Amino acid sequence: MAISNGWIARVWKWPGALWNENKGPDNKGPWGSSGGEDGNGGGNDGGGGPRNPWSFPPEGKRGGKSSVTSLDEFLKRARKGGGGGGGRGGLPAGLPPRQVWVIGLGLLALVWIAFTSIHVITPEQRGVVASLGKYSRTMEPGIGWSLPAPLESVRKVNVQQIRTEDFPTAAGENLMLTQDQNIVDLAYSVRWDISNPEDYLFQIANADQTVRATAESAMRAAVAGISLNDAIGPGRTVIEARVQQSMQEILDDYNSGVRVQGVSIKNATAPSAVDEAFKQVTAAQQEAEAARNQARAYAQQILALAQGEAAQFDKIYEQYRLAPEVTRRRIYYETMEQVLAKSNKTIVEVPGVTPYLPLPAVRGGGAQPKGGQSAQPAPQQGGGQ
Repeated sequence: MAISNGWIARVWKWPGALWNENKGPDNKGPWGSSGGEDGNGGGNDGGGGPRNPWSFPPEGKRGGKSSVTSLDEFLKRARKGGGGGGGRGGLPAGLPPRQVWVIGLGLLALVWIAFTSIHVITPEQRGVVASLGKYSRTMEPGIGWSLPAPLESVRKVNVQQIRTEDFPTAAGENLMLTQDQNIVDLAYSVRWDISNPEDYLFQIANADQTVRATAESAMRAAVAGISLNDAIGPGRTVIEARVQQSMQEILDDYNSGVRVQGVSIKNATAPSAVDEAFKQVTAAQQEAEAARNQARAYAQQILALAQGEAAQFDKIYEQYRLAPEVTRRRIYYETMEQVLAKSNKTIVEVPGVTPYLPLPAVRGGGAQPKGGQSAQPAPQQGGGQ
């Protein structure tokens, strides 16, 4: 307590030492008497008080030795450790330089402890505490406390940030071998975050490189089990699901604390050297698929028509079982109606009478002669030769 009081007294007396307050009857300012006639505040020519450092010296004294200012006097007293019995402008009496250094180091230690022991953890972060390099505990969001460094250290990890790894990293080709011995150029991305911050920091040395290597290995294994047509066509979703599952299994075996959010294939094409040929093949495959779709639609239409006719026949059969004669006659009439509707007809209503039938006209032949008789060639007179 005595040391603290002495330090406060010394700080309190510093302004007086710097300004050299003189409260005597002359009431001089810090730079001497303020009533000088030359306007420079330098006092009398005899140098009775300190001169203003910002003004020119009086005439005739420009090369002479200047008087000692209050600042110089204060610095001399500070270097001597406050000697002078605690006079005005000096350090407190009885405080050696060693104690001054001890107080200064104590203040620095307090500041160091405050900055290394109090930690503010935001909602998206977790604070991983290591005691002498070994994992100790994990801080939840809020204000956390720890021992000062280097006894304990805290590393803040963002567990809600979604990190993305793109393949390839720069413009270029990423060639892979398919199951049918073809080559495909594949561009994809992997999204991941941190599920366990302590494993993320202490189980793997370089998380980013580990995730990239795992994704590359899983993707090549998935593409090697699928054909080129599936890789550049409808098989992308299958590849994405396989890669995500395989990556998660490998990273869990490493205890990496990484969770794979998803895999997205951005582009899957043939190599540039054979890209044009593959485009033609793709166009032909699309045409073949369109033809197959048309054939399937026609087959479904015919099948639906046949099923409708079969259902109608079943209904007629049920009616036939109830009244066979009536149903037979109705079917006969309906069948004859369908047949005779497309042909020319001659109806004879009088029974027992056979009228003359103009068969050529019925058959669509030439014009019928007048009188209802057919034209017959006249017989030749006499014998023919």
